[in-house]
Amino acid sequence: MSDSTRAADSAAQDQNNANEQNAQPASNGKEAASASNLGPSTEQVIADLQAQVKEKENKYIYLYAEFENFKKRTQRERSDLMKFGWEPVARDLLQSVDNLERAVEHMPPNTDKNLAEGVKMVLNEFKSTLQRNGVLPVSAMNQSFDPNVHEAIGQEPAEAPAGTVIKEHTQGYCLHGRLLRPARVVVSAGKVS
Repeated sequence: MSDSTRAADSAAQDQNNANEQNAQPASNGKEAASASNLGPSTEQVIADLQAQVKEKENKYIYLYAEFENFKKRTQRERSDLMKFGWEPVARDLLQSVDNLERAVEHMPPNTDKNLAEGVKMVLNEFKSTLQRNGVLPVSAMNQSFDPNVHEAIGQEPAEAPAGTVIKEHTQGYCLHGRLLRPARVVVSAGKVS
């Protein structure tokens, strides 16, 4: 080979080496760019997964709290149904108690003692059964008039202070603290001047 051929080959080789060196950084840059285009980094994936887990936990906590509230509400409704479910029957039984009280009150003095005692025993049995099941009388006599538990059917002048219950026509009753029937009362209008 001649010197000129060698020199040309050497120049071509140097040119190829220079092109390869220039191409490598470009290809390394393309590889880095393509790696970033492939998807998010590992840290980003972990952060996204943690956010999803936190969201699922929050939904679970919310649903669990809703379920607990539902259970409590259902238990309260069941308890109320057991306590107050027989309210219409209790109201009807109060009519019978009223009639028995009137019968005892208006018995003639010459009534057979055994009959009178029997009616009183039935009346007391009715009242004790109602009390065992949560039906309690509302106190009215000599109390201040309370529109929440009393129903005024009249007003009369009396020695008692104005607004005081002086007569009770019908006994009032509550069922487990809930008003079953208001007491029908006459209220004092105060002293007549």
